[in-house]
Amino acid sequence: MEHLINNRVQLLEASLIREFSERVQQFSNSINLTIGQPDFNTPTHVKEAGKKAIDTNKTGYTNNTGLPELRQVACHFIRKKYGLLYSWETETIVMNGATQALDTVFRTILDEGCEVILPGPAYPGYQPLIEMCGAKPVFVDTSDTAFKITAKLIEEHITEKTRCVLLSYPSNPVGTVLSKDELNEIAMLLKEKDIFIVSDEIYSELIYEKEHCSIASFPEVRNQTIVINGISKSHAMTGWRIGFLFAPEYVTNQMLKVHIFNTTCACSISQEAAVEALTNGLDAPIVMREEYSKRRDYVYERLISMGLQVTKPEAAFYIFPSIEPFQMTSFKFTNLLLEKEHVAVVPGAAFSSVGENYIRISFASSMSVLEEGLNRMERFVNALEVKEVIRK
Repeated sequence: MEHLINNRVQLLEASLIREFSERVQQFSNSINLTIGQPDFNTPTHVKEAGKKAIDTNKTGYTNNTGLPELRQVACHFIRKKYGLLYSWETETIVMNGATQALDTVFRTILDEGCEVILPGPAYPGYQPLIEMCGAKPVFVDTSDTAFKITAKLIEEHITEKTRCVLLSYPSNPVGTVLSKDELNEIAMLLKEKDIFIVSDEIYSELIYEKEHCSIASFPEVRNQTIVINGISKSHAMTGWRIGFLFAPEYVTNQMLKVHIFNTTCACSISQEAAVEALTNGLDAPIVMREEYSKRRDYVYERLISMGLQVTKPEAAFYIFPSIEPFQMTSFKFTNLLLEKEHVAVVPGAAFSSVGENYIRISFASSMSVLEEGLNRMERFVNALEVKEVIRK
């Protein structure tokens, strides 16, 4: 019966991030630096709101678009933080996380054979969702532009089949941020073109020295822009599965159809907790961001001291060092690191072919875990360097 399974699904490859995260469990005394899973607990007052929702029997279906209270505070959140103006009644949908939001967007706007331009390296969840719609992901190599997609690069890849440009910033896996000027150039390029802009801004609250700017803030492209955000990363609520879609009414009307038949509504208990998070915990990410910044600096300095070339992340909790001098595939490098030192990181190839000469390290772990993991990695790298000298 296997031959009857959807061919597009059969062609999908399992996530290398999940693969290495699961493989590390096979090794004793292992260090897992793979998944973007905050090591902070969900704030206590948010957990209490979830418990109260259960105790007061708020366990039934909500509006398909989400609780009115949650849509209101979500709109207040993006207005206060980023100056974005969206109607909670007609331009906002509460989703089961940013991943379901992405799936809903692509199934709404993509047709067979159309193309999606996106930066490479890129979060590996994008490509499968695009391909399951029968569309083609067109990766733009950003390795020569400090891992930033630019208006010039986008223009070089636009064809008559281009349906959408995906902006992923702050970036996973590199942690880069697009400035207001850089976004303005992209907006001026795409305005009045029949091309959607999908802006994945799930890490918007985890920017260190700069401020987040959304491309939806440019009025010239607001009508063609779909913004994805949520509280998984910002409020350490990954398992609660709450994300948001913000878009013009003509788009949300169509996305809502997909959302209804796919999942009906987001979890009522999680929605009640999210209301609390965005009401009395609006600034909760500040403490986490400060801690991530310290970890970022520590990991960056350690990698530099190992002799690795690496771009210092401006946001999120990932770092993407180059392993090109070792002249081996990222898959081989990460496998050897796991087998010899019991440290799991993600091969750069997981983030498109553009990432082949890199690895991704998540620093969403405690400083003690990071220190031990990097001690082991330094020992591993030094051993590789000795072998390289012997070969010469």
